[in-house]
Amino acid sequence: MKKFFIAPIRGYQYISKMLPASCRYYPTCSEYAAWQFAFNAPHRALAASSLRILRCNQLFAGGIDYPIVRFTPPNITKSLDINGFYGKIKVVYWLVPKEVSRSLYYVIKDFNAISDPIHPRHPA
Repeated sequence: MKKFFIAPIRGYQYISKMLPASCRYYPTCSEYAAWQFAFNAPHRALAASSLRILRCNQLFAGGIDYPIVRFTPPNITKSLDINGFYGKIKVVYWLVPKEVSRSLYYVIKDFNAISDPIHPRHPA
């Protein structure tokens, strides 16, 4: 289901590489939308992405604006079992707590990751 929403965004990103950069934010609005659809329910991702696109104009300063998602961390004992069963895990995204209650997290992408299921890296 996520691929259904992310595919048009990736198509836009492919075409927009030929145009001059114009986004006032980091990550770009299209990358922000892709991350939102990867981590949130479609209705929340659509709302957050739409608000971000509306903010991407001359009236706002821009800057760094990472997506914020709701996440409940798994129990630590379950994490240990998963690591033992699957082996070493490749980290593509980091979830950094936004507040003390640790229910809202910033999504930060590790661009040095070897593979990304949403946006695979191609050899140069």
